[in-house]
Amino acid sequence: MSLNQIIAEELGVSLTQVDATIALLNEGNTVPFIARYRKEATGGLDDSQLRALESRLTYLRELEDRKQTILKAIDEQGKLTDELAEKIREVDSKARLEDLYLPFKTTRRTKASKARDAGLEPLADALLAGEEASPEDFITEEFGDARAVLSGARAIVIERISTDADVVGEVREEFFRRGHVQVGVIEGMEDAGKKYRDYFEFSEPYRDLPSHRVLALLRGEHEGVLRVEFAAGEEDEFYQGLIADRTGLSGNKFRDECVRFAWRTKLSVSSAVDARMRLKERADAAAVEVFSKNLRDLLLAAPAGRRATLGLDPGYRNGVKCAVVDGTGKVLDTVVVHPHTGAAKWADALRILTELVTRHQVELLAVGNGTASRETEKLAREIASAAEAAGSTSPQCVVVSEAGASVYSASEVAAAEFPEMDVSLRGAVSIARRLQDPLAELVKIDPKSIGVGQYQHDVNQTMLAAGLETVVEDAVNSVGVDLNTASAQLLRRVAGVSETVANNIVTHRDDNGAFANRKELLKVPRLGPKAFEQAAGFLRITGGTDPLDSSAVHPEAYPLVRTITQSAGMGVEQLIGNSSVLSALRPADFADETFGVPTITDVLAELDKPGRDPRPEFKTARLEEGVEDIKDLRPGMILEGTVTNVAAFGAFVDVGVHQDGLVHVSAMSQKFVKDPHDVVSSGQVVKVRVVDVDVPRQRIGLSLRLDGDAARQRRPQKEGNNPQRRAKTRTGGGERPAGGAMAAALKKAGLG
Repeated sequence: MSLNQIIAEELGVSLTQVDATIALLNEGNTVPFIARYRKEATGGLDDSQLRALESRLTYLRELEDRKQTILKAIDEQGKLTDELAEKIREVDSKARLEDLYLPFKTTRRTKASKARDAGLEPLADALLAGEEASPEDFITEEFGDARAVLSGARAIVIERISTDADVVGEVREEFFRRGHVQVGVIEGMEDAGKKYRDYFEFSEPYRDLPSHRVLALLRGEHEGVLRVEFAAGEEDEFYQGLIADRTGLSGNKFRDECVRFAWRTKLSVSSAVDARMRLKERADAAAVEVFSKNLRDLLLAAPAGRRATLGLDPGYRNGVKCAVVDGTGKVLDTVVVHPHTGAAKWADALRILTELVTRHQVELLAVGNGTASRETEKLAREIASAAEAAGSTSPQCVVVSEAGASVYSASEVAAAEFPEMDVSLRGAVSIARRLQDPLAELVKIDPKSIGVGQYQHDVNQTMLAAGLETVVEDAVNSVGVDLNTASAQLLRRVAGVSETVANNIVTHRDDNGAFANRKELLKVPRLGPKAFEQAAGFLRITGGTDPLDSSAVHPEAYPLVRTITQSAGMGVEQLIGNSSVLSALRPADFADETFGVPTITDVLAELDKPGRDPRPEFKTARLEEGVEDIKDLRPGMILEGTVTNVAAFGAFVDVGVHQDGLVHVSAMSQKFVKDPHDVVSSGQVVKVRVVDVDVPRQRIGLSLRLDGDAARQRRPQKEGNNPQRRAKTRTGGGERPAGGAMAAALKKAGLG
């Protein structure tokens, strides 16, 4: 099959859809643009389907390139047969392709190659077949006695086994199917590695290992606490399954020795390495998926809107760093107060900040959730009361995640934005702005520093960065960007806009004033017709010369809107938001060769609610007064909190005690929950019940089942907490490996 046919079959979509999408990608179109404005061509594929298609296309193209390289290399050796070439062309995975290439790789001179050069291959073949042969007849200068000759003959067979694609592939799959990880603690590390004590004596089949457990084991190994072994199960059973009663040569001692040596010195080692790599890759992919979902939820969290905000970055000894920003995020004032160093300082801080709030008509108090957060939140509530008593509006107090704020403060972006401001105060500005518009502020921070990942420092960093970049791009384009207020960091996430073009847009805006319409974008240096096509629909202009510029209607569809307005008998201004008129229009009446029903349907929906923000309504958790430390928690308490992170095994919730609690996946619903993201999302406000509190270990067990059975909601499930027992149950009983395909592979290699 062609690459397009393979992708269509794997993704369960039509070949026409795949052909059209690949053609669009080849033309330089971005995924957000294709998903939003080319629905007719793709048959309505959404951005996640398009991303999957793009990823698979990249893999298959890399595979095809590697095939050509290998075909050329083997052909240059004069060893390329028609049968082998056909096998290589039909292979569908990189692992299988490398198996086929194994015998032809140019390597250092081996014992087997020396034995072949010494003429020992006929002896090896004779011994394999069970024929009488005398090693003394093959003695050479390099192989000077019968023992050395036999060793050389054995090396030839071992290499033959360990480089045969069918044998290697079958062994690798059987190893992974039957094998299990065996873990123990390294002597002397029992106390230093207490956090890994659940794994001090641990075993579990590969097929059952969840991604977070794989990453935990590998981290423990890297830290020198755990000894991690990737085993095959019962070794004797395993390699005996490669031999004998299924190949018809069970009594051949030489062959049995060769297989035993090949297994122990080659195949078991390579299979263990493969199992480790496979589990790590699978765990990386799962971790990146979890991180991506959490990041998307955080980026698309509800914005508080354009309201004057006081950001407070809490601290004890170094004080509370404070910054007031107006509705556009412009910094109006900054100050550092020290309320947590005595009653007099508290009174001073209350007076200073209340004056700032009344002077700048502050509507929101954004308190970072770090050290001294609850104490600072108490101060914020007193400020709100004092402001109200002084005749001003009482501002709303909100606890905000400050993850990544310190990274932003010391970044080149922050330095360029606030060159004269102290680094510590920049964090307060970030906290205030991320409450106003999380998306606009968080794009300034490396996604890996936002802190919503699962073992984020342990996964493949290239894969993680690529995955998160697409999340940020999709989030920004789903919301849209205000062309006249967006930062360069936000603009560069817009489809078709490079970092250079984003900076040029800001420079043009600074030099010439606000953009009056989208057409003026074409005056920006380096922003050509293609970039305009990709970006224009995602860039908004409020109060410009064309009302359509404030919507997601693409400029290429403006003629369509004019046709619709003529049919409705009114201008664009009168038609926008006129639900009664728009709902009566039939998309099919306006369809032609240029615009199909999907595009027209989207245009009518956008005219009804132009520039609609897909993010949810702003809502905050109401933290319980008097519950400020883990010691204040008691089982049975019902609290409100904010989901800070979602992992494969559950969700972490901030209930205001400086330590997030865990809602295990088993405590999320009365029904079975496969993926915690199906129940909660990062940033969501939830009600939870305290199940257990472990003060020494700083662990809090929570449940979303407010009136469920507490005994069933404890964090580790009984079976899940004893994976060794489960592993023994599943691998015991003398289960024998499947042998048909294995035997056939050995026979084909001349070993059966």
